[in-house]
Amino acid sequence: MSSYERFAQVYDELQTDIPYSRYVEWVMRHASSKQFPKLLDIGCGTGVLGLMLADAGYKVSGVDLSEEMLAIAAERFADVGLHVPLYCMSMHELDGFAELDVVTIAIDSLNYVVEEEDVYATLKHIFEALRDGGQLFFDVHSLFKMDDIFLDGPFTYDDGDISYVWHTEPGDFEHSVVHQMTFYVRDVASDLYERFDEEHVQRTFPIEQYMTWLRTIGFTDVEVTADFTDEAPEDESERIFIRAVK
Repeated sequence: MSSYERFAQVYDELQTDIPYSRYVEWVMRHASSKQFPKLLDIGCGTGVLGLMLADAGYKVSGVDLSEEMLAIAAERFADVGLHVPLYCMSMHELDGFAELDVVTIAIDSLNYVVEEEDVYATLKHIFEALRDGGQLFFDVHSLFKMDDIFLDGPFTYDDGDISYVWHTEPGDFEHSVVHQMTFYVRDVASDLYERFDEEHVQRTFPIEQYMTWLRTIGFTDVEVTADFTDEAPEDESERIFIRAVK
């Protein structure tokens, strides 16, 4: 697993194609922000989505396992005069939250939890932290993306300031991968490039498994869509979106 020590510094540059605004729209369609609901953003990263949700009227808190990511998020919120509580903890050990209106686990953050019992524990802790009627919103990689697209590499990127070579290999679990990335980041002062390496492990599960876990825990009204749309997943959908109600 990555420590994100250096990755946090380039993360935002590599996420410019993520339509965060559509994530906010998805949440707002089902969970009104008129009453300033309490929202916990799990895997909040550098705070990009959290800031957009705060601007939309939610009372946001954030959780992430990376202190480096949280430091950038804290600076992002402080720059616009917002106090957003941020906590460094693993999502499967979530503790200390109650009566939440909304929980989000965005941009495949849940796929970094690779043990089945830890995924179940994450969902159970969230259920316990939500108020009755509270909602969970999360997305995960599809089986197609994990088993086919990711293994169709390597992938490369170069914008002059940041370059990377991204290799992906099958992981130890079914529907899991190991991302091995080599980055070259230009130092403006010296015009030299610094190299660093990252290894990320991700795993996903069939949609039916997520639905079984959610219903066993006690969630209701489980809704599944794909790829930032309101459409049901198809065989070649890449990102699965799941909403569930306590």
